[in-house]
Formats: sequence, structure tokens, C-alpha cells
Amino acid sequence: MIRHTRLIFVFLALAWAVVAAWQVIEHSRVEKSGRDALLRRSHDISATVSKLVRAQRFFGAVSQERMEEALASLVSTDGIESIALLNREGEIVVSVGTPIDFNIKGLTEKLERWDPNLLTVVNLVDFGTNVVSGSGTNLSPIFVRPRRDTNAPPREEGRFGTPAPRPPPGEPRPALTNLVAGELAGTNAPPRREGFRRSPDFGRPSGMSEPDYQTMLAKRGLHGFVIALSTEPLLRAKDADLWTRTLIVSFAGVAALGVALALRNVSKSADLQFRLLRASELNTHLRELNLAAAGLAHETKNPLNIIRGLAQMISRQEDAAAEVRTRSRSIVDEADRVTAQLNEFINYSRPREVRRAPVALNAVATEVVRTLGFDLEEKALHIHLQPDLPRIEADEQLLRQALFNLLLNGTQALDRGGEIRVAVVPCGEGTVSLEIRDDGPGVAPEHREEIFKPYFTTHQKGTGLGLAIVQQIVLAHGWEITCHPNEPRGALFRISHIKTLA
Repeated sequence: MIRHTRLIFVFLALAWAVVAAWQVIEHSRVEKSGRDALLRRSHDISATVSKLVRAQRFFGAVSQERMEEALASLVSTDGIESIALLNREGEIVVSVGTPIDFNIKGLTEKLERWDPNLLTVVNLVDFGTNVVSGSGTNLSPIFVRPRRDTNAPPREEGRFGTPAPRPPPGEPRPALTNLVAGELAGTNAPPRREGFRRSPDFGRPSGMSEPDYQTMLAKRGLHGFVIALSTEPLLRAKDADLWTRTLIVSFAGVAALGVALALRNVSKSADLQFRLLRASELNTHLRELNLAAAGLAHETKNPLNIIRGLAQMISRQEDAAAEVRTRSRSIVDEADRVTAQLNEFINYSRPREVRRAPVALNAVATEVVRTLGFDLEEKALHIHLQPDLPRIEADEQLLRQALFNLLLNGTQALDRGGEIRVAVVPCGEGTVSLEIRDDGPGVAPEHREEIFKPYFTTHQKGTGLGLAIVQQIVLAHGWEITCHPNEPRGALFRISHIKTLA
């Protein structure tokens, strides 16, 4: 029963572990799903920013003021912390929202960075030159036209400012792309007059050197952008899911613990019922034997006493023959032996009424050892008592009889010079086990259950009732007695569930 209960406890623990592992996996899946959803949103926002930038360009250039206004409308959306447009060198050209603190080299390796409350995504859409690879693309470059300097002297402007004066008749008009290049380069010099280019894309003006163009491309050209999204919604959903999973695991643990405690109580109840059933069967048997013993004592002891008395009288007659006196003494001895057996039988069949009281176990054991003094001296045996035997709750007279029978059984089984040890072992919850060990021949495994049955004995002169009486007394107290092998040799009798007193 105990083994089955332990297996059930192990099964419940494994079931709870499976539930806990399942909830951990589900929580990880929910967290990953939330991260994926936030990344998908960043891709959608990136596509929107890309379309917005391309819609704002005119002849390859976008106004910084208009770009900031357009991006500010996106940042006002819930969850977007900031947006920054980058040049080729990874520097911020246009930025709206919360200032972004980032390392462009670190970000360009993974394209994303997860902070406790922020998700930063970089360069999802290319505007001209890929920041990650550093290689050029087929896309036309887009430049950011800086804010106008209100303190600068007025300059001739074309499409993006006040109308420039018309050139004299016969001279060609200046190219619009050159006008834009002049603004991007930040110069007030009039652009070089060239033929009109019909392409809306921005290219290097013929009046600008290649190094200057590349410098302007690196400083004012758009090559990517950074989006910072708040992870607060993800964290709230993650915390809510974590609390839910924790409650599920806690409820599963409480349920498993409740089932385990219920099974433990059922196991203890079944064990108690089994012990009560055994005690009830023994009591029924004792009541039946009590009636038989009373009749047997009445029918046998009285005639036996008469026979013993007559034989004793004959043995004392001086004129009787020596052989007659010898045989008469043999009759007296046999009558005494039969009387002793009848007394043991009557003692066994008598109902046990336990009168519990505080008992000093050490004093009772010492008195029993003193009673067995003659048997111990005859075989040179030694009984060692534990010096600190506790006080227990028991019937002192019945306890003395049980100890006497156990120690007498040991002295009969031991060879000359043997030893018997009496000690107690704590069992927890205010109970102890009384152990009586000897170094005799021991009890065979097949006899360890049989020796407590009436009339079973391995001694030639034994009656087979000594250990049966011990078990009867033990069960009447609500205890339990078992026989085990002693190491390295001998037998061990253990009386369990003895309640101690403070």
C-alpha cells in the first residue's frame, strides 16, 4: 500500500511538472507572437515612411520642414516613439519624436534592437544607397533640403523660392536641377546655366565637381531610417499572460497537493482499518477461547491438583520404596508443568483491558531484567539497556509481561555468553519504536510471521504462547510488533507507534 501511494505521489508530481512546462512553453509562444506582431507593424510603418518620403520629393529633393511635419503626424500615432532619417554615414538628417540613442554599426548587423521598453528597427527600406552593405543601388538618390537661413542675404532661387529674374534675350534658362543643387550645397552663387533636364530625378549638376557631389550625397542624401516603437503594450500583454499562467500552475499544484493529501489520508485510514480488523478478529477469538479456557481450567486443574497432592504425599513417605518415591516426584514435576501450561493458556485467553497511565520504561525494563537474573547468570548472558529510555503511556502490568516474555524468549534462544540490547528509536510526531536485539541464531524468514501465532514454537520445551501473548498486549495498546533479522546475526523485535510523554 505504501509503495502504491508513493507511485501515485510521483505520478502527481510529474503531472504538475508537465502542466508547468506546458505553461512555460505557451508563455514563450505568446511572447514570440507579440514580438512578431510588433515587428510586422514596424514593417508596415516602414513601408508608409518610404512612400511618404518619395511622395514629398521634387526633383530628387525633399524639404526638411515639410518632411518633419509629415513624420510628426506618424509619430503622434499610438506606439511610435520616434522616426529618424539617416544619411550614408549613419547620421540623423531628419528626426521627430523622442531623441534616439543608437549605435548605427550595432544596429545594422541585426536591423533591430530590443530594449526593456523600446524596439528600434533600422533601414528596412532603401532610399538610394544601402547602409548595411555600403553598396550602391539602382534607386535614384533623395536629398534633404535644409531649413532656410533667415539671416542669410537673399539669393536667386528658382523653383523652391522667389522667382529668379529672367535672363536676357538669347541666353538659355538655368537648369532646375542646378537650382536645387545650389540650395542643397548651401551656396548663394547662381547656378551654371545649362539646358533644361526633363528627368525629375536628381543627378550631379554639370557645374559641381564629383568630390563635392559625393560629399553632398553623403551628408544630405537619404540612405535609410530608424523607427522606435514602444513595447509597453507587449509588456502589458506579457505580464497579463504570465499572471494567468502562474495562476494555472498554482491551481494545478494546489490540486495535486490536495489529491496527494487525500490519498495519504486514505492510505492511513486503510491501514488503521486493517489494524482494527485484525484486533477485532483477535478479540473475537479471545472471547471464544476465554469460555473454553474457563471450562478447561475447571475440568483439568482440580483433578490435576488432587493427583499432584497424592503424588507429593507418597514421595514423602519414609516407608515407601525408593523407586516409588522417585516416580512420585516425577508425577509432581509433570503436574507442575501441565499446570504452568494451563496457566499460560488461561492467561492468553483472558481479555485484555488496557489501563493507560504514564510509565517509566527504564524502570519497568530494569525490573524485568532483575527478575530474569537467575537465567542470565546460568548462561552468562548480558542485557544492555539504553540509559535514557523515555516515559510512555501504557498499562504498566501488561507492558511488564510483554517485556518479560520477549526477554525470556531471547534468553532461551541465545547460547552461552550471548547479548541482548534494549533501545528506542524516534519515529517522529511524538512516537518511538522499542527494539530488542539479540545475537542468537535468529528467526528464519518463513517463520517471522508464524511465531506470533498461538502454539507455534521452535523450542522443544516451549508452549508457543509467549510471543502470542506479547502480540495480544501490543495490539491492545494500538501498537504493532514485527520481527526482522539483526545485523550481523540474531533477531530484532520492533514494537512501533509507542506514544511518548514529555
